[in-house]
Amino acid sequence: MRADLTLCATCGVEAADPLPSVCPICEDERQFVPGGGQAWTTTGELAESGRQVVLEEAEPGLHSLRVQPRTGIGQTCYLVTTASGNVLFDVPPYLDDEAVAAVAGLGGIDAIVASHPHMYGLQVAWSEAFAGARIFVARRDRAWVQRTSPHLTEFDDDAEAVPGVRVRRVGGHFPGSCVLAFEGRDGALVLLGSDSISPVARDGWVTFMRSFPNYLPLSARAVRGIASRIADLPVERIYGSFGQRTRQGGARAIAESAERYAEWVSGVHDDRVGHD
Repeated sequence: MRADLTLCATCGVEAADPLPSVCPICEDERQFVPGGGQAWTTTGELAESGRQVVLEEAEPGLHSLRVQPRTGIGQTCYLVTTASGNVLFDVPPYLDDEAVAAVAGLGGIDAIVASHPHMYGLQVAWSEAFAGARIFVARRDRAWVQRTSPHLTEFDDDAEAVPGVRVRRVGGHFPGSCVLAFEGRDGALVLLGSDSISPVARDGWVTFMRSFPNYLPLSARAVRGIASRIADLPVERIYGSFGQRTRQGGARAIAESAERYAEWVSGVHDDRVGHD
């Protein structure tokens, strides 16, 4: 693997020469530039520090990928394995020969889908490691891509990464934010919600945010819009960006959580906050 690939040390997204003075993704209000200023790192430096990609089975046909020690945002990414092909959803900010070999042992990667710019990671590097796997990028977020590739495939609202694995744009967190839906080995519909539809600590509920680190909410209209875009999907299980999940009743969780959220940001429950 190449040791000279540069990425932002804060968000973990690969960069291209010439490097900007500040990472555009971190400069945006949804992310942040550390108090000490912009910092870049390389895949070589990460390798020297002992980074590795840890793969674990989340359920049959679905594996999680995390970089340890934590790198960039610290996201949990997922590899969906099917008879029609494999899809990497959200992209680790690191890879090495061991990671490539482990993923190859599961059938490799045929398509890469990052839910939104914070999760681009080393998407071009991962694509190149697997014979130019197609990289799906929402057209509305295309301007955030820092390192381009001939393997980029833009989509508008819906796409099929491989047969049976659906990409759907829901917007909200970013205009092009998308989720991934596929049928689990038990026949139930599984949704990879990333930061768009994020399971919370209380099982059976999810949340929606414009920015998680900066606690910026979305409007009632935006949240109801997200829920409406997948209302036709009988979702059972939901996986989020940091290993959290909703074990059952996903469709109900999304609908009820969206309505609860919309009511709170609209002031419906202001009588409960002590402002008489």
